[in-house]
Amino acid sequence: MEVQQIASLADFQTIIDARRSYRMYDTTYDMPEEIVANALEAALLSPNSSNMQMWEFVRVRSTDMKEKMHDICLGQSAAKSASEFVVVVARANAWKERAAFNYQSLENEYGRDSEQFKKVSQYYGKLMPFIYRNDYFGIIGGVRKLITGVMGLFKPTVHQVSKKDILASIHGSNSLAAMTFMYAMKAQGYDTCPLGGFDSKRLKKLLKLKSSDEVTMVITCGKGVAEGVWGKRHRVAYNEVVRSV
Repeated sequence: MEVQQIASLADFQTIIDARRSYRMYDTTYDMPEEIVANALEAALLSPNSSNMQMWEFVRVRSTDMKEKMHDICLGQSAAKSASEFVVVVARANAWKERAAFNYQSLENEYGRDSEQFKKVSQYYGKLMPFIYRNDYFGIIGGVRKLITGVMGLFKPTVHQVSKKDILASIHGSNSLAAMTFMYAMKAQGYDTCPLGGFDSKRLKKLLKLKSSDEVTMVITCGKGVAEGVWGKRHRVAYNEVVRSV
């Protein structure tokens, strides 16, 4: 079967090479609102675990809120001059509506009586609630661990099913979306910087997030200036981090 190349690898490589983490932005530049909106539309198409899309993207644009974000982000230079912040949130308790969304979408696509729908309805109607349902103390996750531990004695089984494991999976999916977002920003000629250093408690309070929500990362956005890139890009050699078996 012939492979159909849908875009030039060279063009994509240009975006990869051009994307850098900018610590300073042009504060005199008024970035159009649709730039971030376009990039977020692209981010929503990112791959994610079981298509559950347990994410939320909070845009921080007002001057007052941006000043508060600078403090919450520990005074980092990338947060001082950003035109906008995008906060990527992991919504652990959104599983009911996301499972219902997928269930209904697939019913509409295949029809209730089709064989395809019967298969996926079990997935979103039973398996996803089993995987994602949790309690404050993590007891349900512990029971899942016990069940999968026994199953694993007899056949290959997913063992990462605790409350912490599920959160890690959500953060992983969110990180894929964040990367798509940053590439989409660069494709439009704009710059970003992902921040992992911030006061998560103050940030949750500022954005009025739910207690079950967690922040995956903060991304600053704007029109980068030359001095915003701190030196050349250094990466470990390919052969040191890639191996074949």
